[in-house]
Amino acid sequence: MKQLTIVVKPFRAEAVLRVVAGMGVTACAVREAKGYGRQKGYLDRYRGSEYSTAYLPKVEITVWVTDEQAEELADKVPRAARTGRIGDGKIFVVPTAWPGPLEF
Repeated sequence: MKQLTIVVKPFRAEAVLRVVAGMGVTACAVREAKGYGRQKGYLDRYRGSEYSTAYLPKVEITVWVTDEQAEELADKVPRAARTGRIGDGKIFVVPTAWPGPLEF
């Protein structure tokens, strides 16, 4: 099993979720996040004055899949998330130990 943490721009999240759902993933966690990197934030105006915002809005999608699905998702997700600009996102792949179905 692998855990994929996918961080993308908010307006590309739906396209990434369609790819994830198309692979047969039945559950995932979606969170709003903020981050910064080479984008260096942006300038915004509020009541006539400019101010700098260092953290940009992102969406974090976490899924748990088999090793084979992880490779396929790692290939398909960048195509769905890519805009061609800085800050398109990241994919983190982490091996996980999954003992089997959990019963509550």
